[in-house]
Amino acid sequence: MAGALQGVGAVVTGGGHGIGAALARRLVAEGARVVVNDLDAEAAWRVAHEVGGTAVPGNCASEDGVRSLLAHATQALGRVDLYMANAGLDHVQGEPVDWLETSDAAWSTLQEVNVMAHVRAARALVPEWLETGGGRFVVTASAAGLLTMLGAAPYSVTKHAAVGFAEWLSATYGHRGIAVQAICPQGVQTRMLEEAGPLKELLSADSVLSPDDVAQAWVESLADDRFLVLPHPEVADYYRARAGDTDRWLAGMRRIQAGLDALEDR
Repeated sequence: MAGALQGVGAVVTGGGHGIGAALARRLVAEGARVVVNDLDAEAAWRVAHEVGGTAVPGNCASEDGVRSLLAHATQALGRVDLYMANAGLDHVQGEPVDWLETSDAAWSTLQEVNVMAHVRAARALVPEWLETGGGRFVVTASAAGLLTMLGAAPYSVTKHAAVGFAEWLSATYGHRGIAVQAICPQGVQTRMLEEAGPLKELLSADSVLSPDDVAQAWVESLADDRFLVLPHPEVADYYRARAGDTDRWLAGMRRIQAGLDALEDR
């Protein structure tokens, strides 16, 4: 599908590392012009230089940050046709990652990055897209947003919300030229997986994909413009099992959690 995105003006948030960097590279390979955003300014500049794009470092979650990012992106691209809301956060440094001890402040931070960043970007982009022929909004969520993430309540809950918001966008504006997708990978070779502790083995049980694999899965999804992009096909089976018999699925999750508890007690 070389050239599938020829001439498209694209923004990738969290584009300095991992899946975001892989998406930026693949977008350019498919003919897009790319703005790379990341809080890590050095990483944003490095990836932008590598792909021949434009670096716009900064906070893509705050109202001012979104406004500034889109202003600079529009200046660089002429028009933002594709917004890849890829930036995400799994925990706040120094805070408990799991259980109920996570502070309100940490919950709020994950809500800002994993949910409100998408809301604010869509709020700015969708009205213009409706007037000028449409656009595409892609959220990098997680299999956790369809299932759950044991031991990581704020991450799991906010990723569910990210998928929910993307579904709402598609249902509300899909018939008016706004394409919406949610990428929901499971185990991917990123910092997040390496720092997952006991959950690393669980997330790696089926297969661990590279960020490039995730980017490839998204490009392939354009052929039928599907909403859910599942780089790990088995996630679809888990999702069906969860919907088909939620109590049975929860019983299985509790067994897995009991096993994790036993590991921590050793």
